Amino acid sequence: MRTPTVLTVTQLNTYIKSLIDGDQNLKTVFVEGEISNFTNHYRTGHYYMSIKDGECAIKAVMFRFSNQRLKFMPENGMKVLIRGRVSVYERDGVYQLYIDDMQPSGAGALAIAFEQLKEKLAAKGLFDAERKKPIPQMPKKVGVVTSDTGAAIHDIINIITRRFPLTELVIAPVQVQGAMAAGQIAAAIDEFNSLNGADVIIVGRGGGSAEDLWAFNEEIVALAIARSEIPVISAVGHETDFTISDFVADLRAPTPSAAAELAVPDWREQSLYVNALYAQCKETLLAYIENEKDNLDFMSKRLSYLNPEAVVEKNIQTLDILSQRIFDKINETFALKQSQLASLAGRLDAMNPMKVLSRGYSAVYKNGEVVTKAKDIKSGDKLNLKLADGDVAVTAD
Repeated sequence: MRTPTVLTVTQLNTYIKSLIDGDQNLKTVFVEGEISNFTNHYRTGHYYMSIKDGECAIKAVMFRFSNQRLKFMPENGMKVLIRGRVSVYERDGVYQLYIDDMQPSGAGALAIAFEQLKEKLAAKGLFDAERKKPIPQMPKKVGVVTSDTGAAIHDIINIITRRFPLTELVIAPVQVQGAMAAGQIAAAIDEFNSLNGADVIIVGRGGGSAEDLWAFNEEIVALAIARSEIPVISAVGHETDFTISDFVADLRAPTPSAAAELAVPDWREQSLYVNALYAQCKETLLAYIENEKDNLDFMSKRLSYLNPEAVVEKNIQTLDILSQRIFDKINETFALKQSQLASLAGRLDAMNPMKVLSRGYSAVYKNGEVVTKAKDIKSGDKLNLKLADGDVAVTAD
């Protein structure tokens, strides 16, 4: 009877690993299932998870060098189609699935990645209207981040030079698709800001497939647009195409050509506007001058009326009139009084006793008083006779 071989645990696990690794059927397998217990090992960058169906589960790992190619972030509950191999992790004595590639079942990986990043950036507030910067009305410099060989750059140049030839175009040529594109686009945006090289930046490219436009869905580009102090216009693909850059940018243009039209004004429209503004200003100014002229005439008349010299002259004239009236009144009164005085004087003269005496009469005075009755004279009274030419003293008999 053969004596059994005693193995260590390591030897047993190594033997089992060699059997599984030697099975050609397990070198490349496709497995469909649901992700659970997902862990993103941030220090190493490896993904650990379980893949399960309704009854069973298998441990799985996707190393960093493989998961870097993914366009989405795996999540618990996500149904996926996996390409990988089966092997044994000797230390724990468990077999597991080593994932080389992974695709979502149903919705595409790009669609899932797009929604995941959109949700992430929205939660950070990068899409909020409050952070959108206004596009300058008449930029002196327009920066363009796009390919220098595509149709988009020619459309932008033609439209801007036609609409507003005073604007200077500064072009930063970059790749707009492929592995290097996102990094170059982000770097160009940052460089424009560091050099203060433009008043507004157009970032975009012409149309293409979702894969072709993917650089503008990368987080690195979204963050570069978000931190740009210079306003950014996103112009990616056609009108029906939407990218993460469109949501983060200060303004979304449906096409690169539309972005050029939004970036600068049309000099013809500006000329018409300036002419209309000139006419309006001229009309307003003339109306203002006419109104002020009327005000000046009114004030001149009022000032003339209130002029101290005019007031003095007017008062002097009034004083002359009043003086003349007073003088006339005085003369009139004097003449009246003079006439009255003459009449009274005539009457008085007519009643003058001396006049009577001159006609042969005399006045008898007794004790200085006129005697008008004979009974008032007694014999022996001393009397004084006043004649026209003098007085005579007599004694009554």
